[in-house]
Amino acid sequence: MNGNANSVNIKSYHHGDLASAVVAEGLRLLQDREADALSLREIARNVGVSATALYRHFPDKASLLSALAGAGYAQLAHEQRMALKNSGPGADGFADLGRAYVRFAMANPALFRLIFVGNSANLHAYSPAPEGSAASLLEQGVAHMMGEGISREARYAVMLRAWSLVHGLSMLILDKQVVADDALIDQVISATSLGFDAPSA
Repeated sequence: MNGNANSVNIKSYHHGDLASAVVAEGLRLLQDREADALSLREIARNVGVSATALYRHFPDKASLLSALAGAGYAQLAHEQRMALKNSGPGADGFADLGRAYVRFAMANPALFRLIFVGNSANLHAYSPAPEGSAASLLEQGVAHMMGEGISREARYAVMLRAWSLVHGLSMLILDKQVVADDALIDQVISATSLGFDAPSA
């Protein structure tokens, strides 16, 4: 993703849309800085309102970071849905969910880190993830690949194995432990590496 995806016409928001404009500006700023470097006053100035007006929607920095993490998690799910739409269900689609995850992290490093600091992406064994979220896409992909008659515990273990692989690779890349390119991502992430011994149509 690039900065244009998070752009907003800060002069054109209407009354009641300030929160959305602030989140959009925060996402834009995260393209070139870490979350700790965000300033509520700077965002208010960029959006064209007083700090007092901004504080009505976000009383502190933690509340803004939580909103940005939620927006980032939604963007991650969108990127994964687009990858799945292009590949379809089955082994190719499942692997492409993982590849989209890593590529999102590479394109949005500060936002990606913030998503998980903000606990937006919890994956629980016994409670379904919110519909349309990145976690629910993982759940659905694993369910499709494993079929019926698999215990909840076994399915959860596969979900964790898949998530661990793509999240671990993402963090190795972001921490500059691995020099990544698209070919490497494609090679590392496959249906087999994500927890399946053989492709499933």
